[in-house]
Amino acid sequence: MPESSSSPSGWAKRSRWTARAVLAAAASVATTAGCGVLSFDPTSEVQEDLTVSSPVLVDGEPIPDRFTCHGEGVSPPLQWSGFPSETESIAIVMDTPEARGGTAVQWIVFDLDPEGQEITEGQPGSPAAEATNSLGDVGYEPPCPESDSDDGEEYRFTVYALSDTVGLGEGADFNEATDTIADRVLAYGRLIATGQQPS
Repeated sequence: MPESSSSPSGWAKRSRWTARAVLAAAASVATTAGCGVLSFDPTSEVQEDLTVSSPVLVDGEPIPDRFTCHGEGVSPPLQWSGFPSETESIAIVMDTPEARGGTAVQWIVFDLDPEGQEITEGQPGSPAAEATNSLGDVGYEPPCPESDSDDGEEYRFTVYALSDTVGLGEGADFNEATDTIADRVLAYGRLIATGQQPS
């Protein structure tokens, strides 16, 4: 059963998120309209061509508790299609643009096989690797929607088609991973879930 936000453990998780999200302000990535947390060369031709979907997330709808700190906190399953023929690998970045302290990059997965076209719940995919997120951990850091919020937070799952593999290995440095992904982007697509009051 998902933990109540008023329970001691739920409060501790929320407090941990609040404190650590402040670290995101120091992340050396730029939030740019339309392109997510990566800074692209403005002269490059990066198109939003990929279709991103999920059997459990609906674009523009609240993220289920299971994928937040109020539930199991596992990563959601995602599917993608429409990537360019020259795509050599797929990367996924999940971020919260309006987290306390600035944009929080909560999940970075790279070197996914584009032909796989999906990842399953709680699994980064195979072969694949996860980089350090902007909160200092490797892997998926679940968001913590607050009961007193206006549901305005957005949790953005962006899938990038890359011209080459990233090749940095598990636990790669945050800045190195995001810079390398940005250098290789051919196209991208996005699914956006919203905040909700914990049940």
